[in-house]
Amino acid sequence: MGLPAEKVNGVVAELAELLGDRCTTANAVREHHGHDESYHHPSLPDAVCFAHSTEEVSEIVKICGRHEVPIIPYGVGTSLEGHIIPENGGVTVDLSQMNEVLEVNEEDLDCIVQPGVTRKQLNEYLRATGLFFPIDPGADASIGGMTATRASGTNAVRYGTMRENVLALTVVMADGRIIKTNRRARKSSAGYDLTRLMVGSEGTLGIITEVTLRLYGIPEAISSAVVSFEDLEGAVNTTILTIQSGIPVARIELLDEVQMAACNRYSDLDYPDKPTLFLEFHGTEASVKEQAESVGAICEEYGGSGFQWTTKAEDRNKLWQARHDAAYAAKALKTNGSIWATDVCVPISRLAECILETKKDVVANDLTAPIVGHVGDGNFHLAFVFAEGDNEGMKKAEEVNDRMVMRALAMGGTCTGEHGVGTGKMKFLLAEHGDAVSVMREIKKALDPQNIFNPGKIFSV
Repeated sequence: MGLPAEKVNGVVAELAELLGDRCTTANAVREHHGHDESYHHPSLPDAVCFAHSTEEVSEIVKICGRHEVPIIPYGVGTSLEGHIIPENGGVTVDLSQMNEVLEVNEEDLDCIVQPGVTRKQLNEYLRATGLFFPIDPGADASIGGMTATRASGTNAVRYGTMRENVLALTVVMADGRIIKTNRRARKSSAGYDLTRLMVGSEGTLGIITEVTLRLYGIPEAISSAVVSFEDLEGAVNTTILTIQSGIPVARIELLDEVQMAACNRYSDLDYPDKPTLFLEFHGTEASVKEQAESVGAICEEYGGSGFQWTTKAEDRNKLWQARHDAAYAAKALKTNGSIWATDVCVPISRLAECILETKKDVVANDLTAPIVGHVGDGNFHLAFVFAEGDNEGMKKAEEVNDRMVMRALAMGGTCTGEHGVGTGKMKFLLAEHGDAVSVMREIKKALDPQNIFNPGKIFSV
């Protein structure tokens, strides 16, 4: 549902005076910005603006504020819970053309980037420096979007999430003020931690226009490994013991037998169609060898077989590309299939129980829903796969998803480990956070009294 025509005409006239043809109401552009990668129903913005600087974003916000028009920040549209869908219309501010790496401080292991820089673009830029940025959610997401959704991914077990790797931000507030949340120092005790407040705010508190990131040295040696198990329990217990043993594994990814079969077909792999772990080790040549051998012994203890590890870049790249393509592989399980991806995260000690109970529920409801996850930090995903028009399957999936989330919460976990809340997980937030949600609402009202920043996301105001 869009805004009244007179309101749209008024705000568009002012925005066009500021931006020229970088403010558009063309249907094709609006349609492109009306959906993300999720199953949520699309909704078109009334206009789309392409910003080129922090100062332009500030002016856009001031104009929209005067007209009381919603503003939806947009990176590259890879979110999974409806974050960038303008359900009430408004102006989408596309930040993808703000894509410059502004500064790299090699000696301090940090950099400053604009929000439209993507993770692959950044690592390509850094290649000659011997540094890299490790957060890898799979999609080639924008750094601004990754910051706004507190993204993580396959490397989080070793390097943490965006929460740990964002040092400072430049943010445009609801009244157009431009603030810097921190300096480049690695720690500070000065004032409220506004950086952490903005990381994960999903565009509801401000628009991020610069991000200062922590960088890391490219490891001397990297090896990847694959191991198959007869059952999910063995694979999950291997993960738990690996983490509890303090082995500094960089990635440890679980694919159940359904997902593994899908990946074998889609990505031309030849591994057994069994529950499988993909692992990666970073360090010196000696430490990588030691880590791989230690994990291999744990795998054997829990029934793992065919443990293979390699340091060849081409083999590693093929393996991780297959993991990143897991959603497309799942979608291909059904003709003209569509997927609904969802996730939870639990303390590592409860991981086996949560996954096995969820798997049992999926099978009992005769659903196609591969399990895949960044299990090294207790995070796993379900990808419900539907044939066109399968309304009964969708109804069952909603019930299974509800039970999975409530199961995770009962175990001390969270309704979403990395997808974010958006609109898709709003109903679970109160169950997870209780009265803390009222504090979140008070923060939102204080910083955005007109409720113009991405309204209807995370919680209702």
